Amino acid sequence: MRTARRRRCRGGSALEMALLMPWYLFLFVGAFDWGFYAHALISTESAARVAALYASQSAGKAGDLAHVCPIVLSELSVAPNVGSNMTTCNALPVIVTTSYLPKGGADGQDAAQVSVTYQTVGVIPIPGLLENQATFYRVVQMRLRG
Repeated sequence: MRTARRRRCRGGSALEMALLMPWYLFLFVGAFDWGFYAHALISTESAARVAALYASQSAGKAGDLAHVCPIVLSELSVAPNVGSNMTTCNALPVIVTTSYLPKGGADGQDAAQVSVTYQTVGVIPIPGLLENQATFYRVVQMRLRG
């Protein structure tokens, strides 16, 4: 009796796995994409914050794109489309602007403002959910310390 019952139930798990495998694959790809985009967003935020920290040292450094750009590029060096041979920050995938705001900070004090735009590489597009590329834009304003 038991062997007959086992024979009837054999293969049920394999069939269930075969039917659900496309959904598992779809969920894995979606989680992979979201993780990649989350990493890019965190890197962009970190690059903007570190660059603003440098620019807030003095009014002279607040508008100094020549020194702010390498800082941003070093923070974004973990990104796949920002290589060590990249030296400019005026075209995608990385655009950086920096400015000195005299009495223009959020608290009415002198401030440095840095904006970073980063465009990711295309990973695995999911039509309707995830596009081929994402562009992240972050602005950080910090009171001058010096």
